[in-house]
Amino acid sequence: MSSAANAIVSLGGVDIAIVAIYFAACIGVGFYLKGQAETGEGFFLAGREMTAWIAGLSFVSANLGALELMGWAAASYQYGILSTHWYWIGAIPAMLFLGIVMMPFYYISKTHSVPGYLQLRFGEASRGLAAVSFGLMTVLMSGINMYSMALVLKVVLGWDITFSIWASSITVAIYVALGGLRSAIFNEVLQFMLIWFGALIIPILGLIETGGWGPLKERIAQQLGSPTYTHLWSTLGSFQDNPMGIHWTGIVLGLGFVISFGYWTTDFLVVQRILSARDLRSAKMAPIIGAGFKMMVPFIVILPGLLALGVLPYKLTGEAEAVASGGHSYNEVLPLMMARYCGPGLLGLGITALIAGFMSGMAGNVSAFATVWTYDIYRAFIKRDATDAHYVSMGRWCTILGVLVSIGTAYLVMQFQSIMDYVQALFSFFIAPLFGTVILGMLWKRATAAGGFLGLLAGTVSSIGMWAWVKADPSALAIVALSPHAKAMAEDMYRGLWSWTICVIVTVTVSLVTRPKPEKELVGLVYGCTEIPSEGTVPLIQRPMFWAIAIILVFFVLNLYFW
Repeated sequence: MSSAANAIVSLGGVDIAIVAIYFAACIGVGFYLKGQAETGEGFFLAGREMTAWIAGLSFVSANLGALELMGWAAASYQYGILSTHWYWIGAIPAMLFLGIVMMPFYYISKTHSVPGYLQLRFGEASRGLAAVSFGLMTVLMSGINMYSMALVLKVVLGWDITFSIWASSITVAIYVALGGLRSAIFNEVLQFMLIWFGALIIPILGLIETGGWGPLKERIAQQLGSPTYTHLWSTLGSFQDNPMGIHWTGIVLGLGFVISFGYWTTDFLVVQRILSARDLRSAKMAPIIGAGFKMMVPFIVILPGLLALGVLPYKLTGEAEAVASGGHSYNEVLPLMMARYCGPGLLGLGITALIAGFMSGMAGNVSAFATVWTYDIYRAFIKRDATDAHYVSMGRWCTILGVLVSIGTAYLVMQFQSIMDYVQALFSFFIAPLFGTVILGMLWKRATAAGGFLGLLAGTVSSIGMWAWVKADPSALAIVALSPHAKAMAEDMYRGLWSWTICVIVTVTVSLVTRPKPEKELVGLVYGCTEIPSEGTVPLIQRPMFWAIAIILVFFVLNLYFW
């Protein structure tokens, strides 16, 4: 199971007990909630009974997996504070837009999934394409969580990667297959608490060691010979003035608009949590509550990478270079910092927090995959007239199948220099064009079924084509990313922007020459044809718009402070 000679640290009895109790608690939740997941509504949408706070915390926690903890610690070491953009401009506006503008349509239509909404708006062809794309993306993303947890346990404890992958996978398969989305949500709220308690150890102790944010900035500037790694906006006027090789247009339009809005408003992994809310006001408040917590996440995931730039005595490299030299890679920043600061007890809490994050992200992908497969592929195209119990059974078996496929994709992640390069490439393939289709469907009555399908297909194919073009001919980077100096992350942002643009152009063009649905068939699906329920006499402080405005004000203050 392990090789002590390769371990940075070893767990004591207290640490092992903390980890063991966590695994037992996850499985216990699954068994406890199994009786409430015997119907399709109960298994796939948690009975639509969640409060705004539970749905909101689950909404953030489902996204707080390896992508956040390992991936962004690695990205912040590689690119500096620019990685924070993926939390602030790359999340907050989109989360608020989801809550205020888009949730009424998702919730009123009573759809089980985002592809399900596309079926109501554009027909079966669009639903099928979106479902297959999303299913492929979720199992690929799930592999990230498996690989990342295994990497942590290998680096910190010397555990074998294969053992770690199977241990976490079996646990997730058990509790999601037993309790469905309800089990995933309750475990995600537990995992949210554990992540915060465990992950705060590194930034607190690291800032104490360096003397605070000001001295840390000076250390980083001295270590790297440049102050650009600690500036959020001031270096984005030129492709060559920042570590990412990106211009502000890529951040604002590629990330802040296309990738961000695409992910937070159309990725069913996160939207599914909001659909579990008990009423429309809770559904609108959940992403707004989530946005408030999301703004604080950089302090536990970005800061460790910045601290590593200031305190680690050696330079980390990409995965391939690390393997060749026997050194450590960007992806190992977080476990290295954990080994630096965590002693007995604290190490067990920190390791448990990381495992909780990885399993949360994995469970989110697996539960979303089970829903989309069962409702949008299996029921829509394979077996239309089965009983509700049959679909619940299919969802349970699909959960296990999704975990097994994800195990295979875990090994694919090892081929990328940084986890985040892999993730953002997937988003540009599937999420960016999907956002173009969904937003036109919700806001434009004239969009037709043919336009929606062909636009989504054109956007997805063009994005994959641009990626393959740059792989085959690296000089094409200057065309796709507008600069030969762009790094992988910058290329992903511009590729997402172009694929969204192509999707919109094709959708609009085809819609203008084909016949739209009658307006009476668009009620509940499109603005201008749907009456949005009023919030009535709810006090101002309980209104979603009040809290959305408050969060936007804090958002601007933070961006100006770290300018």
